[in-house]
Amino acid sequence: MDHIGLIAGNGSFPVLFAREAKSRGIRITAVAHRGETLEALVAEVDALTWVRVGQLGKMISAFRRAGITRAVMVGGLNKVHSLRSFRPDWRGIRFLRRAAGMGDDVLLRTLASEFESDGIEIVPSTIFLDRIVAAAGPIAGPKPNPAAFDDIRLGARVLETTGVLDVGQCVVVEGGVVLAIEAVEGSDAAIARGGALGRGAAVVVKRAKPGQDLRFDVPAVGAKTMETMHASGATTLAIEAGSTIILEGDRFSVLADRYGIAVVGCDAHGELSDG
Repeated sequence: MDHIGLIAGNGSFPVLFAREAKSRGIRITAVAHRGETLEALVAEVDALTWVRVGQLGKMISAFRRAGITRAVMVGGLNKVHSLRSFRPDWRGIRFLRRAAGMGDDVLLRTLASEFESDGIEIVPSTIFLDRIVAAAGPIAGPKPNPAAFDDIRLGARVLETTGVLDVGQCVVVEGGVVLAIEAVEGSDAAIARGGALGRGAAVVVKRAKPGQDLRFDVPAVGAKTMETMHASGATTLAIEAGSTIILEGDRFSVLADRYGIAVVGCDAHGELSDG
């Protein structure tokens, strides 16, 4: 039986990944972050080691004991919470000294290299999840209001620029005005902040950063995205086809229909399919 390591962050993505891998007969050894990873993951994996943020040596040791030669990084870490719960071990401290001043993407690539130096290859987190990668064209909910199309394209251009600076993957736009850009607070908080500033027709655009390494930090949306958009008054969600995953797909679609939120898959420039 095949065996894979799971470096688990927050949200439902690690649980979904584990279930999908298990359904394919894959054994899973996980390392999970206290205060971040859902307890539900325990029931979905074959072995699990809890770590604090920064305990790099403990993670690598757990994988090496289990004979892991490939692993995935799934789910993010809340940056504000991570700063409070940060407990690096000696290997983590040495790594951070080398990584000082790096942006998120470079930091993650460097972290992947650290695992690979111990014979643990970091592979894309979508390895077993091809069925939940967003397709181009209409995805859920009603058709977008025609006025939303210009805002989608504007949002994509904004993310093209901010992504080069390693800022974020999500922007909220309405009527040609940028209401919010994701920073350290994460997509949901940016949507809540931006949608609340709009007039009931805010457009949320989410896409990968230019040149982003999709082995980690894959753009993701889910039922929580729909709930957040509804609560803040946002009405259209445009996600990058081929590089964004949709979590809890059935519930996601039900909520899009219930709340009247248009969801479409577009390219990196915000151009939509006619499908």
